[in-house]
Amino acid sequence: MAKEAGGEGAMSESVLRKVLVSYCYVAVWIFLSFTVIVYNKYILDPKMYNWPFPISLTMVHMAFCSSLAVALVRVFRVVDLPSSPAMTTQLYTSSVLPIGALYSLSLWFSNSAYIYLSVSFIQMLKALMPVAVYSIGVLFKKETFRSSAMLNMLSISFGVAIAAYGEARFDLRGVALQLAAVAFEATRLVLIQILLTSKGISLNPITSLYYVAPCCLGFLFLPWVFVELPRLRAVGMFEPDFFVFGTNSLCAFALNLAVFLLVGKTSALTMNVAGVVKDWLLIAFSWSVIRDTVTPINLFGYGIAFLGVGYYNHVKLQALKAKEAQKKVAQADEEAGSLLQERDSRRRAQDRDPVIIEPLISSDPIRSNNTNSTPNLVGSLSPA
Repeated sequence: MAKEAGGEGAMSESVLRKVLVSYCYVAVWIFLSFTVIVYNKYILDPKMYNWPFPISLTMVHMAFCSSLAVALVRVFRVVDLPSSPAMTTQLYTSSVLPIGALYSLSLWFSNSAYIYLSVSFIQMLKALMPVAVYSIGVLFKKETFRSSAMLNMLSISFGVAIAAYGEARFDLRGVALQLAAVAFEATRLVLIQILLTSKGISLNPITSLYYVAPCCLGFLFLPWVFVELPRLRAVGMFEPDFFVFGTNSLCAFALNLAVFLLVGKTSALTMNVAGVVKDWLLIAFSWSVIRDTVTPINLFGYGIAFLGVGYYNHVKLQALKAKEAQKKVAQADEEAGSLLQERDSRRRAQDRDPVIIEPLISSDPIRSNNTNSTPNLVGSLSPA
């Protein structure tokens, strides 16, 4: 009894330790995501640091992440590159480059929105991400159209529309930029399933940055030359603050590592739920510290969208549980089938090789012919 109690105590301590570690990963991810968003807002907002060059800021991030990713992969060998299948030039061109192009556009437009919109309102607009992912998934036939799901998407859109109606600093350019960023990001997420996951290619955030960040940098170079380089030359801002941009880029890179740890130790659904908590914290921070205006209509509309996103996450969780249950049933059926197959093979082997009875009959021909000394067992085994 004492041993059983000790075993249960050790098991409960192990479970508690895992729960605490998971909460630590969630806290670290929320903190880093929170920091990157507020830091980007601080750099780009004309009323704060006043460096309104979103393409340049994104290129700084991509150059920093590319350098660190190459060092971690090629120099320190922290992670291995995918080998089955290997990343060939053709596969890189057909699969990674489209994802890199969409990622660069998503980052460019989302960073640009911080110039025109408040942090709180941007988080409310980001609630449309499930709507965009589901709609594009249906378009690419990766999601099944269901009336209940579409009604939920409409409720989220309705809530965001109410929040937009109550926004005190509504700016059409900022809204258009953020909606475009959501659309590009949703398309990127769906294409990752089509171009990478379906081909058996699994990339963690470090290898993702190793492959994607350099091509993002290349895609951003052309619009940077035509859109921001002339303005940078006009204002003479070619000497950015290395401390500000270095720490900002380091936070962006650390955020990718936190995503890797959070998803690897918990699940992608946990990150989605943590993202909802992070959005509410950002709204509270934007209202209390940055002094952005958050109206009751904002909160009412976002509350409706929040409920829709919560229901979306609940449906996803139930689908994951059902998938895991089906996987366990299939695994159990496979094990039972293999046991039956093994039993049948043994039975066939026994049918091919019947029980040998010759040891009961004398192998000595002289003795076997001597009917007086040994009874004829073959005769006795013959039918009457």
